[in-house]
Amino acid sequence: MKKTLIALAVFAIAAALPAAQDKNASVKAEIDVLLTTWHKAAATADAKTYFGSMAPGAIFLGTDVTERWTKEEFEAWAAPRFQGTSAWVYSAIRRSISLSADGNTAWFDEDLVSKSYWPCRGSGALEKIDGAWKIQLYNLAFTIPNQVVPEIRPAVMKAFAGSGKKPS
Repeated sequence: MKKTLIALAVFAIAAALPAAQDKNASVKAEIDVLLTTWHKAAATADAKTYFGSMAPGAIFLGTDVTERWTKEEFEAWAAPRFQGTSAWVYSAIRRSISLSADGNTAWFDEDLVSKSYWPCRGSGALEKIDGAWKIQLYNLAFTIPNQVVPEIRPAVMKAFAGSGKKPS
């Protein structure tokens, strides 16, 4: 009897795994579409979609040490850029998405190509709010190959010295 119960438990767990994996795949695909649409909205100056994808009070960390904005601050700063045909252009060439056990929080990292810069990296967190995924945090970062750091460090330190800000 014990062996039968153990066998049934193992079978039930094994049967449930593909369903959970399929659900995770579908949620990850939904998040992937949201992030791709979000980047496209910036590329096409669609402020409504871009900022509508972010949760109220979301945080955006830009590439400069001074760039830490709430969604509302970022939207005000970016408004002039969304008046043209394109605010900025970043496209993901790789993205990894992970989900919390309860399925209401996700985090990701992505490698980006840009028309204005060299390869960049984005990372962030999303939360399911009232049935919809919203970006809570986005961190846009320049990628610097380790072998060129000695060459660019003096320029970075000079910029910090001239700005009155100290690197952290």
